[in-house]
Amino acid sequence: MTKRTQRRTDGLSKELIVRAAADLLDAGGESALTLRALVTRLSTGYGAIYHHVANKDDLLAAATDDIVAGVMTGVVVEGDPAEGLRAVALGLFDAIDAHPWVGAQLSREPWRPALLDVYESVGSLLDALGVPEGALFDAAGALVNYILGVAGQNTANTRHLAEGDADRSAFLGAVAARWSRLDPARYPFVHRAATHLREHDDREQFLSGIDIFLAGIATLR
Repeated sequence: MTKRTQRRTDGLSKELIVRAAADLLDAGGESALTLRALVTRLSTGYGAIYHHVANKDDLLAAATDDIVAGVMTGVVVEGDPAEGLRAVALGLFDAIDAHPWVGAQLSREPWRPALLDVYESVGSLLDALGVPEGALFDAAGALVNYILGVAGQNTANTRHLAEGDADRSAFLGAVAARWSRLDPARYPFVHRAATHLREHDDREQFLSGIDIFLAGIATLR
């Protein structure tokens, strides 16, 4: 009886509920997150869950907020604002890579605290870089959209390969081979890019995009 009471008390913690939800999401995606699976995992009742969250959507949003809050808390943004932006961008890229459901949720509910914190951090760092007020809103939006878009596409590609039981190197090698056979007169750039596609690193390419963005930002000062 004492142990059963202890489990029920633990189940009343929203933090524990959110962590358990994140574990289910990581293991099986959004379809794996059901209230039935959650109460089973936590050895509690539905009432303990509904005391803290309204429904599955509310729980998914809370889990996303928790992951992003962990990223933003762990990123050191003191000193060079450009390095701070790189750290924020890479932290979000890695978090979405580790938790693919986060990217989809951020685009689904952009008014949630998670995305507001991202915009606040990115906007403040761009302001510290000297981006003019008239360009600040557009610059922040462009950078956040780049981060979420590339990170989301990266996880979609990874999921596609996993579902097809394909090896990334073999897949890229096959695509590169097709590109190299294209008519260089019609596709000169794609033909040249074939030599880079096979061995490119998604994470390094993402960071190169951030550097290109920052180089453009420098022209706004």
